[in-house]
Amino acid sequence: MIIILGTLIFGFGIIHFNLQNGLAHGGFTGITLLLYYLFTIEPSITNLVLNIPLFLIGYRLLGRKVFIYSLIGTISLSVSLSIFETYPVANIPLQDDMILVSLFAGVFSGVGLGLVFRTGGTTGGADILARLSNKYFGTTLGQFMFTFDAIVITTSLIRLSLTQAMYTLITVFVASRVIDFMIEGASAAKSAMIVTNHSDELSSEIRRRMSRGSTVLTGKGSYTHDEREILYCVVNRNELIHLKTVIQDVDPYAFFSVNDVKEVSGEGFTFDRNRDPFHT
Repeated sequence: MIIILGTLIFGFGIIHFNLQNGLAHGGFTGITLLLYYLFTIEPSITNLVLNIPLFLIGYRLLGRKVFIYSLIGTISLSVSLSIFETYPVANIPLQDDMILVSLFAGVFSGVGLGLVFRTGGTTGGADILARLSNKYFGTTLGQFMFTFDAIVITTSLIRLSLTQAMYTLITVFVASRVIDFMIEGASAAKSAMIVTNHSDELSSEIRRRMSRGSTVLTGKGSYTHDEREILYCVVNRNELIHLKTVIQDVDPYAFFSVNDVKEVSGEGFTFDRNRDPFHT
């Protein structure tokens, strides 16, 4: 259901922003749009035809599960494109504001593909290649998609003007960032590394006043060579000010740094905080 929802969002964006306003796209979708602009072949048809060889590659290298998800994603995308081609939900001619078109096209593409990727599926084409690159070379899906899309957009210059190609490049860049955002998440929490001479008292206060745990690490100063205890603590974004207050109250001279945490799991975050072990 999530794959189908993602392809509906993606298909809506392609038809209502890219196609209605003369923009191309990256990946195999960009190829289908280019074929439509050149030969008036429906994208819903070419999407299926171009993906048949990649289904075999996806099955051999990624396994049966991803193959099935890719098949569902590709078929549902073609169906979505066909539905919105035949029954457009709205007419959104925004040629007078192509920046807005580019941004919305990128957001719809990124959200749609991000939902599909989060389930372990693809919509075929470059999505399968992106997954293979992520699996074997460690590149992010967004990075690969942006590179592949740039190649397709350059090829699209045989039909598009340079201005249209530049707007399309904005679209795929936004889409690549939204894809990474959807997969990795926003800054879900904040982590703090606290160097203090009062680690026991500070960890006790964090536990008492914030119901948060902390981990004690051992470090050594590079200049003094004195051994120090370092507290590592993860809190929600809205708890960061409270944590700073606790640190200030216990040890005003403590040294601490704060970093973004993309994903966090465990007691107090994905488990029921009413079962907090510190309060048992």
